[in-house]
Amino acid sequence: MQTMDNFNFAGQKAFVRVDFNVPLDENFTITDDTRIRAAIPTLKKILADGGSVIIGSHLGRPKGVDGKFSLQHILPRVSELLGVKVEFANDCLGQEAVEKSAALQPGQALLLENLRFYAAEEGKPRGLKEEATDEEKAAAKKAEKANQKETAKQLASYASVYVNDAFGTAHRAHASTAIIADFFDTDHKLFGYLMQKEIDAVEKVMKNTARPFTAIMGGSKVSSKIDIIENLLTKVDNLIIGGGMTYTFTKALGGKIGDSICEDDKLDLALSLIQKAKDNNINLVLADDAKIADSFSNDANTQIVPVGEIPDGWEGLDIGPETEKKFAEVIEKSKTILWNGPTGVFEFDNFAGGSKAVGMAIVKATENGAFSLVGGGDSVACVNKFGIADKMSYVSTGGGALLEFIEGKE
Repeated sequence: MQTMDNFNFAGQKAFVRVDFNVPLDENFTITDDTRIRAAIPTLKKILADGGSVIIGSHLGRPKGVDGKFSLQHILPRVSELLGVKVEFANDCLGQEAVEKSAALQPGQALLLENLRFYAAEEGKPRGLKEEATDEEKAAAKKAEKANQKETAKQLASYASVYVNDAFGTAHRAHASTAIIADFFDTDHKLFGYLMQKEIDAVEKVMKNTARPFTAIMGGSKVSSKIDIIENLLTKVDNLIIGGGMTYTFTKALGGKIGDSICEDDKLDLALSLIQKAKDNNINLVLADDAKIADSFSNDANTQIVPVGEIPDGWEGLDIGPETEKKFAEVIEKSKTILWNGPTGVFEFDNFAGGSKAVGMAIVKATENGAFSLVGGGDSVACVNKFGIADKMSYVSTGGGALLEFIEGKE
C-alpha cells in the first residue's frame, strides 16, 4: 500500500478528505483549530512535492445548504496555517468546483464547500415522511445509494490521487470517505499522516500494550459506552469509571445518589459489568466520594460526601478528594493509559478539579515512560483547558471514530 512518504505528488491533483469539523462561536470564529492543524502536514507534503490539493470536509450536521455551516468561515485559518492562499468553491459538486479543480496548478489549494450540504454524502434519504411505506423507504434508500455513488464518482473526477486524512469520520461509510476510494486504483489512494498516526496510537494501546494498562472512562451514560467497556474488560488491568456513569453504578450497588444523573434502566447492566470485571480479574475502580451541588451551576452550594450518601435535592457534579487520590494512585503506576471522558462537569471551574487531577496523574505517568492516549471530544477539551495536551503521548482528533476503533468495529 502507498504511504505519504513513498508517494511523489509531483504533477498530481490530490483530493484530500480532511475532518475540519471544528467548533465555531456565535460570530463564526474558530474556538479550537486542533483538527485543522492536525491535517496540515499531509497538505504541505503534497504541495511541497509539486502537487495541488482539493480539500473536502464537512462541518456540523446541516440538513441541506445552510450558511452557518459554510466552510467559508474557516477558509482564512486554513490559508494561514497552510501558508498559501486557498481558493474556495461555493459548491462541492457544481460547475465552479469542476472548473476550479481543473484550473489548479502545482502548489495551489482549493477548499470545496461543505460536503454534507448534499444528502448523498451521507447516503441518507432526506425529507422522507414518517408514514412512508416500507416499499417507499426501500426505494428511497436505493435511490440514495445510487446518488451516493454518483457523488463519489464526481468528487473523484477532480483528482488523480485520493488521500484520506479524516480520522474523525473514518467510522462513517460516506461518499467522500469510503466510496470515493473505489474510483482510484491501489497505487493512487492512501492514508494521510494524521490517519496513520491515529491508527498507530490505537494499535500501540490495544495490541502492543505495556502493562499495567489503565482505561479511564467518563461521560454521563453507561449506555453510550457499553460496547467499549465490554471490550476493555477483556483487555485492561484497571478500569476507572468516572463522570455521570458513577451514579448509575453507585445506585446499582444500593447507594443513595440524590438528584444525580442516573440511567435507572441500566442498573442490572452496571451490576453485570461489575461481575464481569471480577470474573476477568480486572480492577474496576469506582468513586468513594463526590463533590455535590444543590443546583446544576458553577455557583451552587457544594459539599463533599461519600458517593452513596448524597441527600435528596443534591447532585454529584465531580469526584471528591479521596477519589482523586485513589484514581491518581492507579494511573501513576500504569504503563499504558487510555482516557475517554472527564470525571465531572469540567466546563464549570468549580467542578473541574477531578478531571484536572486525572490529567495531572496522566502527565506524571507519561513523564515516567507510560504511553497515554487521550480521545473523545470532552477529554480533549479537558487537556486543552488545563494546558497539558502537549504532555500526553497522543491526543486523538476522533471521538466516535476512536471509540468504534477501540470497540473493534471496522
